Amino acid sequence: MKFLASSTIVLAGLNVFCTDAAVSRVPMKRIRETSMERIHRYAHTGEYLTQKYMGNHHEHMTETTFQVNPDGGVDHGVPLSNYMNAQYYGEIELGTPPQTFTVVFDTGSSNLWVPSTRCSSIACFLHRRYNSDQSNSYRENGTEFAIRYGTGSLEGVISEDTLTTGGVTVRNQGFAESTKEPGFTFALAKFDGILGMGFSTISVQGVIPPFYRMVEQDLIDEPVFSFYLGKDGGGGDDEYDDETQGGELVLGGVDPSHFTGDIHWSPVRRQGYWEIELEDIKFNGEYADLGPVGAAIDTGSSLIVTPTTVAELINRDLGAEKNWAGQYVLDCNAIGDLPEFCMVFSGKEFCLSARDYVLQVQGQCMSGFMGMDISPPAGPLWIVGDVFLRKFYSVYDLGNSRVGLALAA
Repeated sequence: MKFLASSTIVLAGLNVFCTDAAVSRVPMKRIRETSMERIHRYAHTGEYLTQKYMGNHHEHMTETTFQVNPDGGVDHGVPLSNYMNAQYYGEIELGTPPQTFTVVFDTGSSNLWVPSTRCSSIACFLHRRYNSDQSNSYRENGTEFAIRYGTGSLEGVISEDTLTTGGVTVRNQGFAESTKEPGFTFALAKFDGILGMGFSTISVQGVIPPFYRMVEQDLIDEPVFSFYLGKDGGGGDDEYDDETQGGELVLGGVDPSHFTGDIHWSPVRRQGYWEIELEDIKFNGEYADLGPVGAAIDTGSSLIVTPTTVAELINRDLGAEKNWAGQYVLDCNAIGDLPEFCMVFSGKEFCLSARDYVLQVQGQCMSGFMGMDISPPAGPLWIVGDVFLRKFYSVYDLGNSRVGLALAA
């Protein structure tokens, strides 16, 4: 396992030590958002997850392992901006000369897409758009691309161009130029697009994901990437007005300054999502004896998503009730009395306190547990999002088909 050691990146006032190889600096962002915008984003979480986990591409998920033997290369870090404890995103560049975009680095999907200058949707005009006419390295592909969402379809065309992120430059990367983006979900987003980091088996139109290209082109030392997701500073009603700590995506290894103790590994059950086996949960000091079930470790999701009956039981015990937007809200004064929630992976408990799993938005407290029944072939499945990943550093080992977790520092 490759560890980072020497030169420094500054992340929102923190010194992070990285490799003695080239590591690019990506500025962190200060995010301000109204409470209604935050409520809107959480309210549409269900629609977004329905598309990701109940779409039509899951029948292609396989049991095969992607084997690699990398030679040379360097490690690179991509700092991530914390979108109000709801989204984390960083910068990429496409084309020659480079065109800059902000994207969510999403382990729950496998395609890269950004808005196109050929797009006439409102959402596209509110974001940076890729212009193939201005890139000397653009290659036409022309394959049609579509992802169905609850509010409509994101449509576009596959193109190829040079991709750069964290100092890694990938030649001839396939990606989607979106020419139609539905509804207000993307219009209100603080990011331009999405860079999927899941397995190639769930890539729409079979486009090879960027991380696979990095491995194939010997651009990184190991077929491993890892995420540190920072928390907001401040506290109470003012915490969302403060500069937030972002995080970091490391390509080719891990950064030991971002975690303590050992990395605990779990094998991937099924290559598609980064899905590992959830052996049990413990709540209020008692095991639920649920039996093993798949859990997708998903950096592109905000919450912990469980089967509906489980979410109802947990939230009932928290004293949480559904509001007009379908979110579970609870009394902020009760947080100090709420129990730990633990997930068991490969025999080890990973526990969250109430301050970890309760989201505070302008004096209102929302449960980090959401109910959704994900049907076969993807389900039954839990989705383990940022509520969990802010506390635990996550490592994704493509070569050995496994996920590692360690307590974040």
